[in-house]
Amino acid sequence: MKGAALEVEICLLAGKIMLQSGAETYRVEDTMIRMSNSLGLNGSHSYVTPTGIVFQPGETLPAKLIRIEERTTNLHKVSAVNDISRKLSSETISSEEAHQLLIQIDSSKNAYPLALQVAAAAIASGCFTIMFRGSLADFIPGVLCGGLGFISYILLNQVFKIKFFAEFTASFLIGIMAILLVRIGVGVTMDKIIIGSVMPLVPGLLITNAVRDLMAGHLVSGLSRGAEAFLTAFAIGAGIAVVFSIL
Repeated sequence: MKGAALEVEICLLAGKIMLQSGAETYRVEDTMIRMSNSLGLNGSHSYVTPTGIVFQPGETLPAKLIRIEERTTNLHKVSAVNDISRKLSSETISSEEAHQLLIQIDSSKNAYPLALQVAAAAIASGCFTIMFRGSLADFIPGVLCGGLGFISYILLNQVFKIKFFAEFTASFLIGIMAILLVRIGVGVTMDKIIIGSVMPLVPGLLITNAVRDLMAGHLVSGLSRGAEAFLTAFAIGAGIAVVFSIL
């Protein structure tokens, strides 16, 4: 891959990595334009939504479109792409080197193994339980419920590829386990345990990005991210509501 084709591929790959890793749409557009200018593709335009990227390289080349099907949170990848963009602007790396670095970033796995992610979510759930004025006796139940909910969300999302179903099921399991632990005397305040345990599932980054996109004037992206955050919160609440309705 040489010439303009390589430069276009660099810009598209950088935008794809950033959007899949949780970056705001305006940041993705800005990075792609900066990289294209550094590569000599002056007059380029990019249009980014949470599900796709349209890139017009220069003034004579045809526009390119790529679809984004999976989105997660990996700010390490976002930072790595920004670093490559800065190096291209300062001309400290060539386009070939930038392309190889982007391929390595795209193919790399999560910075943290699954076990560590679950452990962090479990401990955070216990801390949230205490923060929401639960008793010290609720810390361990919060850890257990939060860990169960988070690992079930990860596994179900990998199997079914339906995010809202995974969140609904995870919150459902959290509610059942919290009620059972309180009834057998392990926990004390059931509501605090449930609230603390669902916190790792709450779409905080989605809400933040939605607000920032709206403030930056990206209305389509902001509203779509806001709708996704609303559906996520609804799925979590529905799972807990179903538990209370049957137990």
